[in-house]
Amino acid sequence: MRLMISFAALFLSVVLLQLSTGGVGPLDALSGLALEFTTAQIGLLGSAHFVGFFIGCWFAPRLMGTIGHSRAFAAFTAAGAIGLLAHMLVIDPYAWALMRVASGLCVAGCYTVIEAWLQAKVTNETRGRTMGIYRVVDMGASLAAQMLISVLAPASYVSYNLLALLCCAALLPLTLSRLREPETPDAPRLRPLLLIACSPLAAAGVLVAALSSASFRMVGPLYGQQVGLAVDQIAGFLAVFVLGGAVAQYPVGWLADRYDRRWVLIGLSVAAILSSVSTAMTENLDTFGILMTAFFFGMTTFPIYSVSAAHAHDFAEAHERVELSAALMFFFAVGAIAAPLMASTLIEVYGPPAMFVMIAAGHALLVVFGLYRMRARPIAERRTAYVWSPRTSFLIGRLTGRSRDKDGNER
Repeated sequence: MRLMISFAALFLSVVLLQLSTGGVGPLDALSGLALEFTTAQIGLLGSAHFVGFFIGCWFAPRLMGTIGHSRAFAAFTAAGAIGLLAHMLVIDPYAWALMRVASGLCVAGCYTVIEAWLQAKVTNETRGRTMGIYRVVDMGASLAAQMLISVLAPASYVSYNLLALLCCAALLPLTLSRLREPETPDAPRLRPLLLIACSPLAAAGVLVAALSSASFRMVGPLYGQQVGLAVDQIAGFLAVFVLGGAVAQYPVGWLADRYDRRWVLIGLSVAAILSSVSTAMTENLDTFGILMTAFFFGMTTFPIYSVSAAHAHDFAEAHERVELSAALMFFFAVGAIAAPLMASTLIEVYGPPAMFVMIAAGHALLVVFGLYRMRARPIAERRTAYVWSPRTSFLIGRLTGRSRDKDGNER
């Protein structure tokens, strides 16, 4: 309880930030439909978000090192609020894409600050409990954010203004906290080829994870609208996807720590192919069936990033851990930038099921590549502990001082 109270301000900032930034993606998709944007233009908005996210991962540590955590958080939050408020001032998809770059910058920057602050202040004895509470708070707020679109009117100044108010409100708990700001160490280098050198399969897995997650979260509302879902049903469709991913993390982690991670990745991808096919058929199901297919899709696709990251770390030296995390984030951002635009274009040309056909094809390639890699490389002798990777900043490892030793144990 003392631990929760000491970090209450940071957790409250997480809740408010997630409600704001988590709600803008589906709201933009529905607003774009109301304003008669093309499906490709709506997909561009999702891709622009991840462009900003990638920039934020680069820029956040440098800004924290220059002006401190609180001021950096304020700067990133201001960028997000400006992007939200500007939506209804300029009704143009390409202008909105620039605004979504600001929202992606806000997400990456603010979460980097919060996670670095948390990790720098906890001890090894309290780290697990603290991050467990943080993940529950973040996931709960993410679920609530998906449900916001059931009460926010599309293409309405009031809706975007409410999200901007929540974004601004996130400033208050953290900036008024009595917790002393941690020091910021030097930032690591970005070496994308390090991931391929450690594990080509992990690189492929991260790309496929981005293909699945970014497509569903950014273009999912467009898919739901085209198969006849009401707004409140679309909100539930997105929320149970996140819930399914949260439920699957721990059992998948248990499997990944006890069996060859490549078989776990292959099994997840086979299940993801099945869930993609079943989700593509939601237009013939009732509401409960639609929600169950989205839940299953989240269960099978969400954990792939964390399993891929653990597999890559199995082949890395202790001094490479942080830069490997950077490379993982780089590959995820590349995949997430391309995925929404590809998915929306396919929907526009071939219809709603095409998005899930694309995702199923990506997982099929991952299955084939995984089987090939199992022949090319024997099972790893070293095994690092499975960690639920939230895919925020690739610099968290260096900022927190958390690493794994040569035997693969966390310290």
